[in-house]
Amino acid sequence: MGGQGQGEVGALVPLSDAAGPGGSVALFGPRSAGRRTPLPGIGLPGGPTALARPVGTRGKLLRMSDLGTPSPDLWKSVDALWAWLETDQPVGGREGLLLRMLKLSEEVGEVSEAVIGAIGQNPRKGVSHTWEDVQGELCDVVITALVALRTLTPDTREVFHRHLARVTERSLGPEAA
Repeated sequence: MGGQGQGEVGALVPLSDAAGPGGSVALFGPRSAGRRTPLPGIGLPGGPTALARPVGTRGKLLRMSDLGTPSPDLWKSVDALWAWLETDQPVGGREGLLLRMLKLSEEVGEVSEAVIGAIGQNPRKGVSHTWEDVQGELCDVVITALVALRTLTPDTREVFHRHLARVTERSLGPEAA
């Protein structure tokens, strides 16, 4: 990550003060008996927010809506991407449908590659990615999943919102849905 995150709202900062200027977010703490010790909070609810916080927010986690940046209409973009893929797909029919679903596995693999690169886990490559790369790859997974869902149904928005409401209610209770 280099010097990234120095005083920018929404930037990632090191978990501990042990990392100096230009330090990067670490998933593991110091070695203990030759083994890496996971830092507290890793693997607990909160996901990446357990790893880093936006600078200048006094620990408050930001939502995209807090930044005031306009975003393109999600569902129009999904429909447009689906239409673009449909007009230029080299393989159609059932095989084309299966390949569209398999694209998700490829994108998830790219998330894994970016995480491994962000923590420098591969000794041959070292640190080859940033946490911003991981964020981008996660976005690719979401986009690919929504386009795959659109491939199965023109009612993508309704199907997604209905499922999200069920998951939210199951996880957080009926008052949250």
